[in-house]
Amino acid sequence: MEYSKTNRTEPRNPKPKTLNPKYGTLFVVSTPIGNLEDVTLRALRVLKYVDIIAAENVTHTKGLCKHYGIKTKLISCHQHNQKVKVPELIKRLKAGDNMAIVTDAGTPGISDPGRYLINIAAKEDITVTPIPGPSAVISALSVSGMPTEEFVFLGFLSNKPGKRKKELLRLASESRTMVFFEAPHRIKAMLTDLKEILGNRHMVILREMTKIFEEVKRGPVSEILKYLIPDKLRGEFTLVVAGSETKEAYTLSEEVTDRIKELIAEKKNSIKDIAGLLSSQEGPTYRQIYKECIVRKKELERIEADRAGQKT
Repeated sequence: MEYSKTNRTEPRNPKPKTLNPKYGTLFVVSTPIGNLEDVTLRALRVLKYVDIIAAENVTHTKGLCKHYGIKTKLISCHQHNQKVKVPELIKRLKAGDNMAIVTDAGTPGISDPGRYLINIAAKEDITVTPIPGPSAVISALSVSGMPTEEFVFLGFLSNKPGKRKKELLRLASESRTMVFFEAPHRIKAMLTDLKEILGNRHMVILREMTKIFEEVKRGPVSEILKYLIPDKLRGEFTLVVAGSETKEAYTLSEEVTDRIKELIAEKKNSIKDIAGLLSSQEGPTYRQIYKECIVRKKELERIEADRAGQKT
C-alpha cells in the first residue's frame, strides 16, 4: 500500500475537506499512558487543529495541552455524563465542527470511555478516524516475552468475586496469551482467584508503565502475589498471563457426575470443597469438576424453584 505525503483527513491550513463534506470529523486520539513524550506528532497536530476536544477528564487533559501549547477548547465527556453530552457533541459535528476525543491515557474505547460517542457518530454517517499511538495492551505484550502471534485482551474482570471466578473458569482452556487490566485495591484478590482456577501460570505484571517508577515483574502467580506488598499497590496494573498449554479433553464419567449430583443435593459442602475432594479422588481436574458443580447446582435450584411455585 502506498501512502501520500499528506493524509486527506490531516489538519492543514486552510482547513481540509473531510471524508464526509457535510459534517465535521471525529478524531479518536491516543494520548500518553504515562510519559508525556509518548505522543505522536500527528496527535499533537490534530489536537491543535480541531475545534473542540472531548475529554474524559478535563483537568487531566489540560496538563497535556499546557505542556504542548495546545489551546483548543475542552469539554467533559465521560461514562457518567455521556448520555447528556453526546447529543450536544453530535450536533456540533453535524454543524461542521471537527472534534477530537481523548481519555486520560491510551486509546479511547479500549477499556476506556469513548465507545458511546464513536458508535453514535458512526451511525450518523460522521467520519470517525483513528490517530493511533500509545496502548497499554501492546506495550505490555511487547516486553512480556510471551507468544504474541495470537493473544486475547480481556480488560477488567468483574469486581464481584463470584462473577470473576466464573469469568476465569471460561478461560481455563484458553491457549492464547491473555492480557488483563486491574485496579490496585482488587489486584491481590484477582490474582488469588486466577491462581486457584487457572493454576500457577507464568505471568508478567506491569505497574506505572512509562512513568518514573515503572516496574515489570515476571514469574509464577504465587511469586507475583508475594511481590505485591502494600507499597506496591499503587497505580493501575497490566497483567500478561500465559495461555493453557493443554486442552482439557477428559470427559466426566457417569459415576463422577452422579457423585457431584449427590454432594450438591446434600448441601453440606461448598462447590470449592466438592471440586477439591473429587479431583483428588477421581482423576478429572479441579476446573472440570468445578464447572460441572456450577451446572448441577443451577439445575437443582431451578427444580426447587419450580416445586415451590407449584405449591403456591
